[in-house]
Amino acid sequence: MKHLRRCVDLASEALDDGDEPFGSILVDGTGKVIFEDRNRVKGGDHTRHPELTIALWAVANMSPVARAEATVYTSGEHCPMCAAAHAWVGLGRIVYAVSGAQLTEWLTEWEVPPSPVASLPINAVAPDVLVEGPVRIFEDEMKSLHATCFKPRGVAE
Repeated sequence: MKHLRRCVDLASEALDDGDEPFGSILVDGTGKVIFEDRNRVKGGDHTRHPELTIALWAVANMSPVARAEATVYTSGEHCPMCAAAHAWVGLGRIVYAVSGAQLTEWLTEWEVPPSPVASLPINAVAPDVLVEGPVRIFEDEMKSLHATCFKPRGVAE
């Protein structure tokens, strides 16, 4: 729970900096946090997701065995791009606070235009990755962060 708590805090930091609320951490096989990041897409590069940054960092800094033993904790389920990167570099388990389906439901409720990329479950993209989530204790807080970021003024809850 403490690792997901940090991810939600990183998501909040991203939002406070004018970015979309997503945060992720990489934990090695011993349970030590070795890398963390948050969304950085506000400049227009929508590939600057923390999960992709983690995959790139991991392949540059960890052995294949260490990557397989690691866990990525994240505030939101990986998008297809990030799920593919995770699988391609051989990272281990993923634990997420809220799912892509939950986020899609909220965005639809708030009448936000759809993403140019389909929302797919991680295992639809990376079938052999062990995935755990959503973790309901973070649902209300994450919905509030996403509402602050995405919900147009005047759209009722």
